[in-house]
Amino acid sequence: MPAGIEIRLGTGWKTYWRYAGDSGVPPRFRFDRSENVRDVAVLFPAPHGFNDESGESIGYKGEVILPLRVTPRDAAKPVLLRLDIDYAICSNLCIPVTGKAELQLPGDGEKDAALAASEARVPKPVALGADGALSIRVIRREDGGAHPRMIVDVAAPPDAKVALFAEGPTPDWALPIPSPVAGAPAGQQRFTFDLDGLPPGASAKGATLRLTAVTETTAIEVTTVLE
Repeated sequence: MPAGIEIRLGTGWKTYWRYAGDSGVPPRFRFDRSENVRDVAVLFPAPHGFNDESGESIGYKGEVILPLRVTPRDAAKPVLLRLDIDYAICSNLCIPVTGKAELQLPGDGEKDAALAASEARVPKPVALGADGALSIRVIRREDGGAHPRMIVDVAAPPDAKVALFAEGPTPDWALPIPSPVAGAPAGQQRFTFDLDGLPPGASAKGATLRLTAVTETTAIEVTTVLE
């Protein structure tokens, strides 16, 4: 069953993606008070990167709808979805916010078009090197500095503005936002980031990273295991 969480923000305010960067606070959701619900998957549309006096963060400004995929216990019966949410909104200062909402499903369809548009912006999982207008062609590691460095080459349409985000295998990894650099092959854009921000005692060897590439019209994600 489709549903969504809509967050509307005032001018100059932002909220955060599933991985919020080094200065953000990711949202947290609970649906345990719901009726006839087996599972709820929260999807995140393609985010934006922010770099300001508080540091690097990843998230949304203006308005965002987070699509939900709701699995009922009994598909023949209606669902009462009850949400408890903890999130943060930030401008010159950050404010923690808690909220509650409930929705009977199936709904009235009033927001179906907006929900579909938001779901279309959810990054699509693809294989490394897969063909497409937007694709991640190469991921490699370079050792030798204070931290190992990752090199990522992204193929994109000419003049496309590409953003790249990197996530570790668990929420306590705090990888930096990849930065664009020169040196990419023709038709591609190159990004680098240090394997920094690992939790204490964690090793990068064998860790699974998720890389999300975003343009104004397309978003994809690739997972890779570090050797």
